[in-house]
Amino acid sequence: MPATKILITGATGYIGGSVLTTLLESKDSNISTCSFSALVRKQEHADLLIEKGINGIVFSGLDDTTLVREVASKHDIVINTASAFHFRAAEAMILGLADRKKETGEETYYIHTSGTSSLGDYPISGGYTENRILSDKEDIYAYQRYRESLQPYQQRTTDLVVFEKGEAANVKTYILMSPTIYGLGSGFFNRTSIQIDGIIRAARRSGFTPVVGTGAFEWDHVHISDMVKLYELVVSRLLAGDDLPSNKKGIYFNETGHQSWREVSERIAKEGKALGYLPSDEVRELSMEESVAALGKALPPAAIELGFASRSRTRADLSREIGWEPTKTRKDFEESFREEWVILSKESTF
Repeated sequence: MPATKILITGATGYIGGSVLTTLLESKDSNISTCSFSALVRKQEHADLLIEKGINGIVFSGLDDTTLVREVASKHDIVINTASAFHFRAAEAMILGLADRKKETGEETYYIHTSGTSSLGDYPISGGYTENRILSDKEDIYAYQRYRESLQPYQQRTTDLVVFEKGEAANVKTYILMSPTIYGLGSGFFNRTSIQIDGIIRAARRSGFTPVVGTGAFEWDHVHISDMVKLYELVVSRLLAGDDLPSNKKGIYFNETGHQSWREVSERIAKEGKALGYLPSDEVRELSMEESVAALGKALPPAAIELGFASRSRTRADLSREIGWEPTKTRKDFEESFREEWVILSKESTF
């Protein structure tokens, strides 16, 4: 029987690189017999991946949806970690998997990476307010469809495309929706986080640590090593033939604790000052306009309030029900800020 072919997008990134190395090193007998491909934009990245036994495929980017669909059609499982905001690329991957299913008669699977900013509210600009802790056993599809009707958000738009196009194309889809991810990644390229990384870089550039508004609102967090275990688990169970909840019921949260945005900035400031990277441990409240200027390199401007100031609380009931067992603790979260500073301080530019 031919090996299952798995395609990973975003393999040079923080999440995708860590997912890829986790699957390559997996002790699961079904995963260890799979063949892996990765879409990358630079030949040197493809060359390094080829050295690691991965089929590195160079492409111009996600806008080339014709090629994306064609490459996806040659694989049985696609894990998209490249962009949660590019709905046309997600659709192309799903359609490619539908082509593959038509050709082989076998099930194909699409695993999509999203984030809980899709569930966040608007405490500063004044819009939707959310006070609940949402469970992945609730009807999150209906919730996102409702939220999208109030105010479109490109990441949520992409989630809805995955839900709906997957169902229409008869391709099983799974959305893994993560909160703030912390910790050092295990990939071959970028190994640092997005949100915490973005605030540290802004602090190093300005000499003070920013917080959007008061920073009073809370998000969940997860260590990168715990998060990638969920990807490994989902792949393992699919390869074993298990019928996991999919499509409109197939959204999986992953959280191990929570924090306010002010706490994040205060911990960044404290460690940055202690290590000598910042002149003080000042945390300065910024307006939305100032925040877009300070943090716009980390996320698109439209995502700054949702990604750095909103309230977004989740409970990973379904993920735990299917066997996800995270191990990191609150102490790991608190100690991660020093490690992040040390890693980023080695870069010449911020």
